[in-house]
Amino acid sequence: MAFTTLDMDQNRPADRPVPDCPIVAIVGPTGAGKSEAAIRLAERVGGEIISADSQQVYRGMDIGTGKVDAAVRARIAHHLIDIVDPDQDMTAALFAKLADRAICDATRRGKPVIVAGGTGLYVRALLFGLFEGPGRDAELRRRLHAEAESRGGPPALWQRLQAIDPACAERVDCNDLRRIVRALEVYELTGVPMSEHQKQHDFRTMSHRYRAHLVGIAPERTTLYQRIESRVDAMMARGLEREVRRLRTAGYGPALRSQAAIGYAELHRYLDGRQSLDQAIQLIKRNSTRYARRQLSWYRNDQRIPWHCEPSDIDLEALERYLRS
Repeated sequence: MAFTTLDMDQNRPADRPVPDCPIVAIVGPTGAGKSEAAIRLAERVGGEIISADSQQVYRGMDIGTGKVDAAVRARIAHHLIDIVDPDQDMTAALFAKLADRAICDATRRGKPVIVAGGTGLYVRALLFGLFEGPGRDAELRRRLHAEAESRGGPPALWQRLQAIDPACAERVDCNDLRRIVRALEVYELTGVPMSEHQKQHDFRTMSHRYRAHLVGIAPERTTLYQRIESRVDAMMARGLEREVRRLRTAGYGPALRSQAAIGYAELHRYLDGRQSLDQAIQLIKRNSTRYARRQLSWYRNDQRIPWHCEPSDIDLEALERYLRS
């Protein structure tokens, strides 16, 4: 079965309540082996996989996001991959809505569901819901966007966020303008840092939307960083630079939020003549290891997640029993 592309119409009537079904969610940093573990479990139980990755949703961004190849997706259904173009927006709330539909459909067909991905916010939104926060302030957002533009881009606002709310800044990429602006907006409107709000809505206190069992994979740091560097080299050898050139030719330039993703932003700067190819590759490796640390920080204080060094350490038989419970 091929991967599923879901109806994106947000004006449809409200979806059915989420099904009372057991779900396994495999979490951890980039390069840890989440996809490998999810595939092995899906093959064992005849299940389907929900990709919880904020970059794999984009069509045409294949190599740099580490999507599993078409042969695997033909064998095991993967949902929430290739569902929007790079100039379309995807939010955690919309992701959860589309994932709910995919889970309902899989459950109706008797298929166990495995969630796997490194975007902690997406996992949180799906399994636990989101902190809604104050309403949007259009004028404040315009001012923050103008400030970012006048000061050279999102990193300038990220530095302000780091001073106001270092815990939140640790979890947000310095080029993720949307999330940086939202965090600053919440602080300015409430006087309370986003991280303090989120403490009241974390994995330990939030109500579960699903019966979910989380499993973590986190290799030893030196091993993980070496693996990430090798992975970047492999992506370059597979044609990541050509992929970015194709995106630019198709009109998907560096100003788009999707193109701020690690691997893409650095190569756009290279293609704009702002740095050498070697500098771009080294930055991809550096930014990827920093991202891995941010990913781990999402789950640092959740003692309920059993952590494993390698995918092969996971007890698949126990997870199978859980999914069939």
